[in-house]
Amino acid sequence: MPQPWHYEDDAVRIRKLCVGPLENNAYIVSCARTGKAVVIDAAAEADRLAAALGGLTPLAILTTHGHWDHVQAARGLADRLSIPFRLHAADAAAFGLEPDEPVAAGLVSVGDLAIEAVPTPGHTPGSVCFSLPGIVFSGDTLFPGGPGATAGPEEFATVLESVEAGLFTLPDATIVMPGHGLDTTIGTERPSLPAWRARGW
Repeated sequence: MPQPWHYEDDAVRIRKLCVGPLENNAYIVSCARTGKAVVIDAAAEADRLAAALGGLTPLAILTTHGHWDHVQAARGLADRLSIPFRLHAADAAAFGLEPDEPVAAGLVSVGDLAIEAVPTPGHTPGSVCFSLPGIVFSGDTLFPGGPGATAGPEEFATVLESVEAGLFTLPDATIVMPGHGLDTTIGTERPSLPAWRARGW
């Protein structure tokens, strides 16, 4: 039997699975009415992810970025379920990956849900966050305590710009579900932006 929901309301139901050697978060995001669903970051353990989709109708794998630990199960699960593996074109090029479809800024329809893909470069060139009312899946762009690691000062400045312009415009109560570790909220993290900027990468 699939595990309980990590989050649910009248519109959306979310399962959160910790998978793989780097303890990645993989998410099953489903429309509460229709049961249509997407996987966000098929990081590892394809069998567990497939089992977590029990009773749902999967439509796609949405990928926050192309680092190896976030895509280990993506191709195998996509082929197994006959659904597209989706990734931003910049990360497909940067990491030599071959997604079935790109992810770009805009809306992804999942039953009654409209998931907004928000490009947030910095952690990688093609990092993308996925937003619903009240929830954002931040990949490695934002964690409790700051943005994810970057390659250097230029990338750090870029990720801070992405966080400020792309995520910190969301309401304070928005739940941040990151690529590793625990949830946080936009309101919890926003006041720390000046300190992150001051400390540098």
